[in-house]
Amino acid sequence: MYINSRDQIPLTIIQKETEMKTTLIACLMTLFFVGSATADDWVPVNPFAARQFVTLPDDLKFPEGITSNPDNGDIYVATFNVPNVSYNPAPVNAILRYSASGELLARTDFSGLTPLVGIKFNPQDNHIYMASLGDISGTGSKIMRIPANFSDDATAELVANIPFIGAPQDRIVHNLDTSTHHINFNTYMRVPNDIIFNKAGDLYVSDSFQGAIFRIENAAGCGSACSVETIIHDGLLATAGFPSFGANGIALTNDESKLFIANTGDDRILKLDLQGSGEISIFAESINGPDGIAFDKNGNLWVTANQADNLIALNKDGHIIAKLGDYLGLRSNGSARGLLFPASLEIIGNNIFVTNMAQVATPVIGDEPEEQVTRYTVSKIRAPLLLSGLLH
Repeated sequence: MYINSRDQIPLTIIQKETEMKTTLIACLMTLFFVGSATADDWVPVNPFAARQFVTLPDDLKFPEGITSNPDNGDIYVATFNVPNVSYNPAPVNAILRYSASGELLARTDFSGLTPLVGIKFNPQDNHIYMASLGDISGTGSKIMRIPANFSDDATAELVANIPFIGAPQDRIVHNLDTSTHHINFNTYMRVPNDIIFNKAGDLYVSDSFQGAIFRIENAAGCGSACSVETIIHDGLLATAGFPSFGANGIALTNDESKLFIANTGDDRILKLDLQGSGEISIFAESINGPDGIAFDKNGNLWVTANQADNLIALNKDGHIIAKLGDYLGLRSNGSARGLLFPASLEIIGNNIFVTNMAQVATPVIGDEPEEQVTRYTVSKIRAPLLLSGLLH
């Protein structure tokens, strides 16, 4: 669907479940866009944009992290299955290696009930780096790595333990009536979430509960006991909101002067100045559960909104310029059609791959579509207009 942002007249195209019709519709949409409007007039909105890329093995749940190897097109997916004494005492977690066409090439399971969060390919040593939320299962939160060409049942090695620095200082919120709120944070857990490399090979890590950004200098060359530096520890990176994850997805600008950070519980995207003042500020608000984020080649910031079940793009001013995907019900095999609790994303060419975490986030049982999911998927979205620079 395209929505005219000036007079709000919708033009709807009904998509069917065939690649032929999807291709035809994409061509018609592109022709209409080029022939009838300018980039300032149209915002692409397509709830049918997400197509199933792969279905995970039936014993795995909650795909979270995703990354790729640009040298051969391999795509990696990691799961975030959290142990629970009452209904999930012994979950299985794994990292999976797929070909560009979706063939499962290798799988490595992680002992100790270890939930995996953000993962990232490092071209400097041809390894996949992983954030492990081991504090939740008693194995300790850490950063690990595994060779990018790993085979079945390969062993990951330790890079660094995440330090415990505690919760940040209170956040002071100023109200319109000149009163203030003091938000007090507390945590007993290290929650490394997303990770990203700069061009020098330094690894940045977000911590959702401690409200922090860490950095590991030269992660490929510092061995198995790398030192971890705290870049910022601030109340804006924690949350008292829902879902209860603060600093989550992170992305560097092309010049690496700024680090953008999703605060999931606060529905915000934050911006951290890395080269100047070190100031952290609010870039965008009112995004329903921002989770994974990534810049495309034109400088647009793509965000998975895990509570809205869609993928949005923000321009340099923080304005929404695209909304793609939606939750469209369950398939007969128990997998979600479209997007359901989209967590992380990976941009490869004109395609965006999204993990459908489909994890229940509310304490109210019987109220969420995620409870009905029995098979878990990764979606693929084509976004040629924005990624080719026609709309930015």
